[in-house]
Amino acid sequence: MQRYILSLDAGTTSNRAILFNYSGEIVAVAQQEFEQIYPQSGWVEHNPETIWETQFQVLKEVLQKADVKPDQIESIGITNQRETTILWNRKTGKPVYNAIVWQDRRTADTCDDLEAQGLEKLIAEKTGLVVDAYFSGTKIKWILDNVPGVRKLAEEGNLAFGTVDTWLLWKLSGGKLHVTDVSNASRTMIYNIHNLQWDEELLKFVDIPATVLPEVKPSSLVYGTTDADLVGYGIPIGGIAGDQQAALFGQMCINPGMVKNTYGTGCFVVMNTGNQPIISKHKLLTTIGWQIGNEVTYALEGSIFMGGAVVQWLRDQIGIIQSSSEIEALAGQVEDSGGVALVQGFVGLGAPHWDQYATGAIIGLRRASTKAHIARAALEAIAFSSMEVIETMVDDSGIELNELRVDGGASVNNLLMQIQADAIQTKLVRPKITETTALGVAYLAGLATGFWQNLDEIVHQWQADKEFEPTSETDKIKKVIIDWKRAVERSKHWYGE
Repeated sequence: MQRYILSLDAGTTSNRAILFNYSGEIVAVAQQEFEQIYPQSGWVEHNPETIWETQFQVLKEVLQKADVKPDQIESIGITNQRETTILWNRKTGKPVYNAIVWQDRRTADTCDDLEAQGLEKLIAEKTGLVVDAYFSGTKIKWILDNVPGVRKLAEEGNLAFGTVDTWLLWKLSGGKLHVTDVSNASRTMIYNIHNLQWDEELLKFVDIPATVLPEVKPSSLVYGTTDADLVGYGIPIGGIAGDQQAALFGQMCINPGMVKNTYGTGCFVVMNTGNQPIISKHKLLTTIGWQIGNEVTYALEGSIFMGGAVVQWLRDQIGIIQSSSEIEALAGQVEDSGGVALVQGFVGLGAPHWDQYATGAIIGLRRASTKAHIARAALEAIAFSSMEVIETMVDDSGIELNELRVDGGASVNNLLMQIQADAIQTKLVRPKITETTALGVAYLAGLATGFWQNLDEIVHQWQADKEFEPTSETDKIKKVIIDWKRAVERSKHWYGE
């Protein structure tokens, strides 16, 4: 009987289930989008029940597509949008509020208060993170403080917190497992990445009771099984990793100094730094990549909040394209952006700026400007913001970049990839399997059960599909980059002044 690994990939705009075979090849994929909720400006929410329902539906759908029985699944891996915060009643299993999404900015004032108390350095030292509304800690506090009855539930020991991985694990196990892994815990702003513990001092500062927190375990481990009533069989659940850490693993960036960039809703540049955390001088994030057994791998990360989401904005809000795939052809109609610069600070700016009061901007418009120029400027914004992070990452680590491994939905855009190669003057390599997030957690789940015995068994499965070499027109792109950086400066501190 042939056996498979099932990856559940809980994204920001859709949930997917992907089935992999022993060779690391995709057997079948099922995907379903879900609603984005915007209660007011700067707020972004999801319905936790919808997250679960769509994820469970695609789980069943992918098995049907592949004609695979539940008992043929060796193990399930869960990867997820990381900082998104869910609180639920332990007794009823019902959420007490909508999931507050990682993009949400409502806790910016709370972050300002923490900085005013002089806690920025302490938080960075303990967690590797900057003080920002991006992370889970202040989102937990907001729900505790603002939703009636929730803090009382916590005091009674009946409240559970989880990022999306924890919520899905809870639902899959029928409420038996309240667990996360080290990679997701390291994104909460309340987890000590050095001693691998929830930090009591930080919990006091944000007034979060430890009783709500999940148990933290390695990224590759059999945590338990699915509730047999769900699919008629108890399937082992053997891997959990935040989406970007999973992508780093799926790209087989397993040696220090290897770097990947995922072009998804946001862009996430991550460098493997080995068994030692490197604290950034440029406000990059120091994070846990994964833990296998007792060995912890650390990483440097630059988070760019708006990557492919810029293209979605051009499609849904502005209407200059009908589908995201049209952006490459439209932008390719012009040789350059014609002096137009786009800044994608729609939800503030992430690394290396960390300006939660920045805004989106389009600057340099003239009468001759067309939608093609705007489309090209959007692709440049994605590439240039990634470039900024890569430059600071090289400076922090002291490691020169030899190649950048790329993945994510927007990495199929050849024009974007070429702009990126030109911007960083470094070779880009796109793998044959670009679903590296799902593949990474599949590897972690399979290693936990012995489906794959060790890393040597899987490292050779990674294969390049296409390489992008930088062109020689460096002076031309340098001028465009300078103009874009000027536009970024003008977008900063727009709100709150």
